[in-house]
Amino acid sequence: MATRQTVKIRYGIVTVAFLLFGIALSVKLFHTTVVEAGAWNDRAQKELSRTVVIAPERGNLLASNGNILACNLKVYDIKLDLRHNKVQAQNPIPWAKIDSLADSLDYYFPRVSHLRQHPDTFAKYSWHTKLKREFEKDPDKRTRSLRLARKRTLEDFAQVRNFPYLKDFKGSGYRIPVYKEERNVRIYPYGRMAFRSIGRVNENWETGEFHGYSGLEKDLDSLLYGKPGEAKKVALTSGLANWVSEPAVRGYDILTTIDIDMQDMLEEELLNICRDSRAEWGTAILMEVATGEIKAISNIELLDDGTYGEALNRAVLPFEPGSVMKPISLMIAFEDGLVKSVNDYVDCSPFQRTSDPHAPGVKNMKQVIEMSSNTGIARVIFRGYSEDPSSFHDRLSSIGFFEPMHSGIAGECVPRIRKLLPKDSRGNNITMTARHLDLARQAYGYNTEIPPLYTLSIYNALANGGRYVRPHLVRSLISEDGRDSVLPISYIRDRICTEETARKVRECIHEVVWGPHGTARAVQDDRVEIAGKTGTAYPVERGQYNTSKRRYAFAGFFPYSNPKYSCMALVLGPSGTSANRTSGQVVKNIALKMFSRGMLNNKSTYTDKRAESVPVYMASEKFEPAEVDHHLGIKSHKRVKSQEHGDLARVPNVMGMDAPTAVKLLEQRGVNVSLHGSGRVVAQSLPEGSEIKPGTSITLSLKI
Repeated sequence: MATRQTVKIRYGIVTVAFLLFGIALSVKLFHTTVVEAGAWNDRAQKELSRTVVIAPERGNLLASNGNILACNLKVYDIKLDLRHNKVQAQNPIPWAKIDSLADSLDYYFPRVSHLRQHPDTFAKYSWHTKLKREFEKDPDKRTRSLRLARKRTLEDFAQVRNFPYLKDFKGSGYRIPVYKEERNVRIYPYGRMAFRSIGRVNENWETGEFHGYSGLEKDLDSLLYGKPGEAKKVALTSGLANWVSEPAVRGYDILTTIDIDMQDMLEEELLNICRDSRAEWGTAILMEVATGEIKAISNIELLDDGTYGEALNRAVLPFEPGSVMKPISLMIAFEDGLVKSVNDYVDCSPFQRTSDPHAPGVKNMKQVIEMSSNTGIARVIFRGYSEDPSSFHDRLSSIGFFEPMHSGIAGECVPRIRKLLPKDSRGNNITMTARHLDLARQAYGYNTEIPPLYTLSIYNALANGGRYVRPHLVRSLISEDGRDSVLPISYIRDRICTEETARKVRECIHEVVWGPHGTARAVQDDRVEIAGKTGTAYPVERGQYNTSKRRYAFAGFFPYSNPKYSCMALVLGPSGTSANRTSGQVVKNIALKMFSRGMLNNKSTYTDKRAESVPVYMASEKFEPAEVDHHLGIKSHKRVKSQEHGDLARVPNVMGMDAPTAVKLLEQRGVNVSLHGSGRVVAQSLPEGSEIKPGTSITLSLKI
C-alpha cells in the first residue's frame, strides 16, 4: 500500500507538471500568434525580403594568340575549428597525436620559410608551439578558425585530412573540425611581364569585391567585373535558404593586342640598354602601323636594391620630347605649304637665342632633320605662325593631337603644349618677343610635354600614309557564352596629312639613320631598313634643368619601304652618351629580332646563309639530335655541354626553378629534397653556397 501511494503521488506530480507546461505553452503560443503576431510577421517579412548579392566571376585577360595574361584560380584556405564539439570532448588531450600533426604541418605547410635554419626561429614559429598554445587554452576560448594553410588545392585539403590526429575524425562537412574556405585569387602566368600594362586587382574588404587598380585591370574593370546576381531568402521545411532570382553574369574575357613573343623581346632589349647605360628608367612601345595595335609595352626602372624591375608606366606620362618633335613640325610645314619640297632650303644661322652647330649654314629639309637643326625647323615654322604664335597650338589641335586616345592604358595623359596667347591667365600682357621665343622652342621640342605614346602615334600615322589610327590594347570582347565581339579599328582623324606629305616627311626621317651626317647612324643595319628620329632633353628637377642627366628618345618605324611596325623608346640616363646609342639601339635590336624570326613579312634568318658554321646545341636536358636535325633540315651539328651550376660541394640557388629541375640539380649533389606546395621554387631552407655534407636535407617551398 505504501508503494502504491508513492506511485500515485509521483504520477500526480508528473501529471500536474505536464498540465502546467501545456498551459504555459498555450499561453506562449497565444501570445506569440495573437498578441505579438504583427511583430513576428514583420520580422519574417523582413527576413524573407532580404536579398544576397552574388559576386560575378571576373573575366580573363588574354594575349593576342589567346594565351592567358590574367585569370581567376579557385583556391582554399584550410582551417581547424578548435571549439568543435568533437575536439572539446577530448579528455585528456591526445598530445602525442597533436605532436605528430605539428610535424606534418611543419614539413608540408611551415608557418615561415627557412623554418629550421635557426633554433630560435623553429622554437617561435613551429606548429608545435602554435598548437600547444591553442590547446592549452580553455576549450571555450580556443579559436574557431585556426588556418593551417592558405591558397591551397583540393588535393592539399585531402592530404591535410589524412594527417595524424585529423584522420581520426570520421565524417565530412560540419561533422568534423577540419574544413576549407573557398576563395578566388587572380593569377598572372607571365609574372611581371607587362606588369603595369596588364595591371593588378585589389579586394574591397567591406564588400569582398575585386576591382582593378592599375593597367588594363583598372581601365577595363567595368567589362571584366561582370554583373552581380541576386538571391532571395525563401522558407523551406528545414529553414531558410537562398533562392537565385537573378544569376550573376560573368565578366567579359578580353583579348588584348599584346604579343607575348614581342613583349618578351622588347622587355629584354630595354632592360639590356638600361643596364649598359646605367639608366634610371626606360620605357618602350611597339605598335602595328596599319591597325594601331600595341603589340608590346615595357617600363623598366632602377630599384632601391640596385636591380631593374617593372615600375611606373611612363609610356603615357608627358615629358619634354626634344628633337623627336621636329618631324611633327615639318609635317605641318609641308601640309600648310610653308615648304614645298624636301630639297627646299632654309637659313640655319642663329635664331631666337639658338645657334646651329652643324654646317652648312643653309640646309634643305632632309638636312634639317638629318642633322637635327633647331634653327632650321624654327625658321620654317615661323613662316606661317610668327604673326599669331597661338595658332600653332590650334594647328596641332586640328589634327586631334590633344584628344584622349582611350588606348586602354590606365593613367593616360594628353600632351601639354602652352597656347601662346598675348595675355596670361591673370590678364598680364606677354610680349611678342617672349611668344616668339616660346614658339621657336615648341617647334623643336622644348617648352612642351608630350607622352611617348602620342609622339609614336604621329610617327605611326606618317608610316601609315597619313592615316591617324588610334593606338589601342583591346582587340575583342568574349562574352560568357563564347560570342566574340571584335572591336573595329578606329581613327583619331581619318588623315592628319596627305599621302604626299607623309612620303616627304618619311624621306627626311630616313636620312637620320642612313644619311652621311645622320644623328642615328648606329641604328643602321642592312637586314632591316629602319627610319626614325633621335631626341634629347634635360630633365627638370626642383624647377630647373639637371644637366648631369638626359632623356634619350628614338621614335621610328620599319621596314622603311613598307612600314609594318612603329616603335619608340625613351631612356633617362647620365649625360655622356646619346639617343643613338641608347633608345635607338632598343628599336634596332627589337627590329633585328623580329626579322630573324620572320615577323616582318620575310623568311626567318635562323639559318642565314651568311652563317658558315654548323648549328650548335647546348643546355638541353632531354636531347634527341637526330630528331632535331630532321625537323630543321640540318646535316651536321655541334653539341656543347651546358655549364655546371657552381661547385658540386655547395648548395646552388634554385629560386624560380620548376620542381623537377630543382630536384634533379640538388639530388645530383647528394642532397635529400623535400617539397612543399606546388608551382615554382619561392624559398629554399638552405642558402646558396652552404656546404653539402652526407645526409644534407633541404626543403623547397613552391608556389603557383
